[in-house]
Amino acid sequence: MATRPISPEDHDRIAAAIRVVEAKTDGEVYCVVAQSSDGYFFPAAFAGALATLIVSLAVAYGLEASWLTIRLPHFVLAQLLALGSVLVLLWALPGWRIHLVPRRLRYQAAHANAMKQFLARNVHRTSARTGVLIFVSIAERYAEVVADSGINSKVGQHVWDGVVRELTRHAGDDRLADGFVQAIESVGAVLAEHFPVTAGDTNELDDHLVEI
Repeated sequence: MATRPISPEDHDRIAAAIRVVEAKTDGEVYCVVAQSSDGYFFPAAFAGALATLIVSLAVAYGLEASWLTIRLPHFVLAQLLALGSVLVLLWALPGWRIHLVPRRLRYQAAHANAMKQFLARNVHRTSARTGVLIFVSIAERYAEVVADSGINSKVGQHVWDGVVRELTRHAGDDRLADGFVQAIESVGAVLAEHFPVTAGDTNELDDHLVEI
């Protein structure tokens, strides 16, 4: 997914896109991009420990097959040293951790972060319950659109799935800012259809991209 930093100009484009679509709807659009949704030290450490155990047992059987022996205390010490080395590497090189974590767990962490941001940013507290969060977690290669209850009663999940597909496609091409702009426009079109702007509408959420 995208690795290039989002420039101030891109932030301005995204903010402008939000303002344009919100001028046509009572809905609110909020955007968040996370570099990562978890540190993954403990699941990566578990995977590393399991791999160390498997490799050490394979080595032990290989030595036995070659008519070589190693004293049990020495074998256990070698295992502990190997495990310690793995843990030190995972602590010193956090970028490696996510590669040891199953995709399902990565997506669970990213989804949990999306829901956390939805609540923490008060997207669920608009007066008509018409807030929408567009969320991306870069390390997990994950994107999600979270809509409040007032919208979900009228808009099916397949609509948001289409927005996510386009957003992740742009992010995969290292055009995350373009992906956000298109996602905002797509979400805005849906909101304008079901929740057109009415007199007295107020801007209830900030119109910018939040990076965490």
